[in-house]
Amino acid sequence: MNNRADVVIVGAGAIGCSAAYYLAKQKINVIVLEGSDNIGNGGSSRNGGGVRQSGRDPRELPIAMYGIKHIWPNLKEELGMDVEYYQQGNLRLGKSEANLKVLEGLTSRAVACGLDVRMISGKEAREICPYLSDVVMGASWCPTDGHANPLLTTLAFYRKARQLGARFITGEKVKEIRKIKGQARQVVTENNVYEGDKIIIAAGMDSRAILNTVGIDVPMSPVLLETLVTEAVEPMFYQMLGTADADFYGHQSTHGSFVFGITSGFEPFAKAGEPVSSSHAVSLASTGILSYFPVLENLKVVRSWAGWIDDCADHVPVISTVEEVPGLVVACGFSGHGFGISPAAGMLVSELAAGTETTVDISALGYHRFRR
Repeated sequence: MNNRADVVIVGAGAIGCSAAYYLAKQKINVIVLEGSDNIGNGGSSRNGGGVRQSGRDPRELPIAMYGIKHIWPNLKEELGMDVEYYQQGNLRLGKSEANLKVLEGLTSRAVACGLDVRMISGKEAREICPYLSDVVMGASWCPTDGHANPLLTTLAFYRKARQLGARFITGEKVKEIRKIKGQARQVVTENNVYEGDKIIIAAGMDSRAILNTVGIDVPMSPVLLETLVTEAVEPMFYQMLGTADADFYGHQSTHGSFVFGITSGFEPFAKAGEPVSSSHAVSLASTGILSYFPVLENLKVVRSWAGWIDDCADHVPVISTVEEVPGLVVACGFSGHGFGISPAAGMLVSELAAGTETTVDISALGYHRFRR
């Protein structure tokens, strides 16, 4: 088979699949390589589905705002598949004065960037979501935030990209990037060599080792993310939820289950290798969730799972070309909040690979920020 393309993408998660779609849409020839046997096997299929602007670093907030205004509302029609996108707001909850100070700081920084988000009282929060307990003293409220289904979103981009001619090859674990005349040109796997005019590295935590083969190092570390899902119940509320303590976040899905991203406190002690949810996680997280939502007390937990976050040193991603290695485009270090910006990030990555001006200014997310 022809192992050459205009662009070779390493990583078939939400970012890689969306970048492939936007490139294929421009009739740019694309090959996508996935090291595992399954599309979206990393964080793209293991997260809680938040599509939020609130609580983000000001450097990545413009990407989130652009995606929510211009991309997410049209994805169902554009990709021909329901990604279960809901835009019914985000409540970030506080139950102490210290919590409220944290929320006020996040809110003021977001307002300075032009986001419609505001502080509300506990009473106002309960008017939006009547199932909240009296422990909630206040909250930040962003009415344009929401959530979507990560598996369906990744699948939709993958399917549409394939329809437009992109090639996806699973089970192709990348060993190294090779330069030819100083430019990144070849992707070497355990079985093959692929060549492209541009190479995009969007492989989550695996990106670091791959980039190291051409002398580039994005300072990332693996952090365990754990998630639980409940049995399905009648529709109760569709706001996205979070807390100032960041002990859980989540939402109710289309078919009725609640999906909660959870924190047990034992994540720093997770074993390397295949991510496994700890035996403590569900019970510890459930205690925290029930303090906010006692109405869920008798709901059965169906399963839990875990995934690795590619946590960048400054907790925002690297989305950029690399001056030291022409032809290379980096998209990694999304630090556990990449899914919500994945459609816009994929679009921006495709623009970098195509050599066109980016729709959103991403200069603050360049690799250059880690130079001495």
